[in-house]
Amino acid sequence: MQPDAATQPEYVAALAGIIQKIASSLGEVNPNLLPIKLYVAGGAALHLRTGSRVTADIDAVFSQRVLINDDLQVSYRDADGRARVLYFDRNYNDTLGLMHENAYLDSERVDLPGMDSKILEVRVLSPVDLAVSKLARFSDQDREDIEVLARHRLIDAKSLRERAEQALGGHVGNVKPVRLSINLACKLVEALQR
Repeated sequence: MQPDAATQPEYVAALAGIIQKIASSLGEVNPNLLPIKLYVAGGAALHLRTGSRVTADIDAVFSQRVLINDDLQVSYRDADGRARVLYFDRNYNDTLGLMHENAYLDSERVDLPGMDSKILEVRVLSPVDLAVSKLARFSDQDREDIEVLARHRLIDAKSLRERAEQALGGHVGNVKPVRLSINLACKLVEALQR
């Protein structure tokens, strides 16, 4: 997939810059392990899919265990000329929230400028998996992100409920708050798509 036409080119270039730094550190990797996949979630994935909400961090996981450099940030100027910093969030953890077991399998490759996908293949969560990933925490920002996906007609309530319920089956812990979040999110999506 190509980034949404509404994305900020400055942000996409900064994102590509960080990913190029990561790719350059993979030069000594056994060719049989390539390409290593980088699965992008969170606000960066939302921006690539819709052009909305520029985030300061990249939430992502790798398909392999990877040792990466510490200097994974890029300074850039946004469309308004303001100084911004984008960094790779080394603390992002996909095991503490709701994630469907096939989320990475169903992700889509995104083509970023200057990237060699034979070394590092950048993939973005599908819209429904991106929405599902927002349900466990379900903060105001998460609700807004789900609204954006619904307004762009990238998700619908039925698919969101099905995928979230499937994902919930693979998780342990107190699921009552997440079930409430699923219900609230589906009502929100339905209301926006009437």
